[in-house]
Amino acid sequence: MLSKKSKANAQQQDFPYWLLAACLIAVFFLFQIATDDIYSKVMATVSRGIGITIFVTLTAFLFASMLGLLLAVASLSGSLLLRQTARFYIEIVRGLPIIVLLLYIAFVGTPLIVMGFNAVLEPLGIDTLRTRDFPLLWRAITALTIGYSAFIAEVFRAGIQAVDTGQIEAAKALGLGRWLRFRLIIFPQALKTILPPLGNDFVAMVKDSSLVSVLGVTDITQLGKVYAAGSFRYLETYNVVALIYLMMTISLSLALRKFERTRDTKAG
Repeated sequence: MLSKKSKANAQQQDFPYWLLAACLIAVFFLFQIATDDIYSKVMATVSRGIGITIFVTLTAFLFASMLGLLLAVASLSGSLLLRQTARFYIEIVRGLPIIVLLLYIAFVGTPLIVMGFNAVLEPLGIDTLRTRDFPLLWRAITALTIGYSAFIAEVFRAGIQAVDTGQIEAAKALGLGRWLRFRLIIFPQALKTILPPLGNDFVAMVKDSSLVSVLGVTDITQLGKVYAAGSFRYLETYNVVALIYLMMTISLSLALRKFERTRDTKAG
C-alpha cells in the first residue's frame, strides 16, 4: 500500500505542467493577436484557411478509413491473390513520404488517369477531359487518402486479429455467415482496440494536411506562406500558424485521452 505522502508525490508528478506551460504560451500569443495590429492582420488572413484544413482532413480521413478497412479485410482474406495484392499496396504506399505521394498524384497520376479516360472517350465521340478539370484540392485529398489508407489498414488488421478466436468459432457454430460474423462479432470488438490508434492517425493527418500547401491549396500553411512572403513578417506569421495547429492537435489529443480514460473506467 502506498503511503499518503507517496500518493501525493505521485499525483504531483502526474500534474500536467507541460499543458499549463502550453496554455500560458497560447494566452500570450492570443493577447498579442488581440492587441497587436500585425498579429491581428496575420490571424485575419491565416484563419481563412482553417475551413480548408478541416475539410481536407475530414474528407481524406473518411475515405482513408473506408479504403483501409477494405485493405485490412483483403489482407486477411483466404484468397492468396487478395492477400498479396493488399500487402503489395500497403508496403509500397507506406514506403513513400506523403509529400512525394502528393506530388506524384498531382502531377503524374492525374494526367495518366486523364489520358486513360480520353483513350476511351475519344472513340465514342464524347468530349475529352483536361488535367486542369481536376482541382488541386481533390488531388491533395486523393493523395492523403492513399497515403493514410495503408497505415489505417494496419490498424484495422491488428484490431481484427486481436479478437478472441473462440468467439469467432462460436459464431460459426451458431451458423452465422462470414459477413454476419464480421458485422456482429468481429468488428464491434475490434473497434475497441482500433479507436485509440485511429485517433492518433487523425491527429497526424491534421498536421500532414499542411503539406497540401505545396500544391497551392489555400489552407492555413499556404495562406501563411503567401502573407509572410508579401509582408516579410515571418516571425509573426509562423507564430500564428504554429499556434493554430497546436491548438487543434493538442485539443484533439486531450479529447482522445479523455475518451480512453472514460472507456477504461466503464470497462473496469
